[in-house]
Amino acid sequence: MSNKVTTAPASDFEFGIYTLGDIVADCHTGNKISPKQRLDEVVAAAKLSDEAGLDVFGVGEHHRLDFAISSVPVVLAAISQVTRRIKLTSATTVLSTIDPVRVFEDFATLDLLSNGRAEIIAGRGAFLESFPLFGYKLEDYHRLFAENINLLLELNKHEIMNWEGSFRSSLKNSEIAPRPLQQNLPVWIGVGGSPESAEKAGVLGTGMAIAILSGSPEPFQELAATYRRAGIQAGHAPESLKIAITSHGYIAETSQQALDEYYPYYYSYRNSISPKPGQEYSVSRDDFGQYVSADNTMAVGSPQQIIEKILYQHELFGHSRFMTQLDIGGLPYAKVAKAIELLATEVAPVVRREIAKKSSR
Repeated sequence: MSNKVTTAPASDFEFGIYTLGDIVADCHTGNKISPKQRLDEVVAAAKLSDEAGLDVFGVGEHHRLDFAISSVPVVLAAISQVTRRIKLTSATTVLSTIDPVRVFEDFATLDLLSNGRAEIIAGRGAFLESFPLFGYKLEDYHRLFAENINLLLELNKHEIMNWEGSFRSSLKNSEIAPRPLQQNLPVWIGVGGSPESAEKAGVLGTGMAIAILSGSPEPFQELAATYRRAGIQAGHAPESLKIAITSHGYIAETSQQALDEYYPYYYSYRNSISPKPGQEYSVSRDDFGQYVSADNTMAVGSPQQIIEKILYQHELFGHSRFMTQLDIGGLPYAKVAKAIELLATEVAPVVRREIAKKSSR
């Protein structure tokens, strides 16, 4: 398979971080921070990301006591008031178990409050607690998402809606308010490893955010190719078909420091937070070094190592956005803040410069 892909100009390549707001006890001290402190630190991380020059800040949705964030638009609205330029996105909105009309109205409101910085990454979600919580059946997992993403995109186009579906009440000359400041809210579909999801994103012409949390990135090339092929066949301009790569990550001054600091928290996170109860994460510290090797997607290491990983992935995918989840497993905020600064000041400028060189050849 050819590695030749359509690439984004360097000026368009975006860097961001995202958080799920997990609440896990610090593996060294045993202390667990309060939901209040966790939310305060999320807002502080977003403010720092904005000031440091990152492009995107994402907040994920969960409905469990070991996560602090269930109401994504509320958290992003708070962030909008302490930031100036950074884009604000869900990461992700579990669209199968929420009313698309409410999603659109909430994010349109966020768009107005943030002066046009709202985005939505919609997905099915790996965690399933929202299905019984909101009265949905797990057997409708795929049908719910298919119907809701189509409705959400229609709401983005029309102030007055007429619509009928299987899972919510019909819309008859319904006014959808408020309208966002942007002409349309940017919508991405979050994809794990499903070719069907990639094809759906291409047909709909949304952006596609590929979650590659660990392992080799090469197998995901076909997802990118499927997405672009489906999008072009559906009549969408190639330059409008944007890909984001998202992964776990941590950056420190040296590779050894990054591994030593991150591994205990990552291990704790994986064994405390799992979509599959009883699924133990048992990778040793020595073996973990292989998980963050040069040919592995997990973005853990020195700034130079992260630069090399992103540039290699850019060769594979031609993506226009890289986002990483830094603050997991009770990792202290001071370490998260340092990693944000390294990403913004040492990684992003070099990656953009190297992409620009390649684009000018």
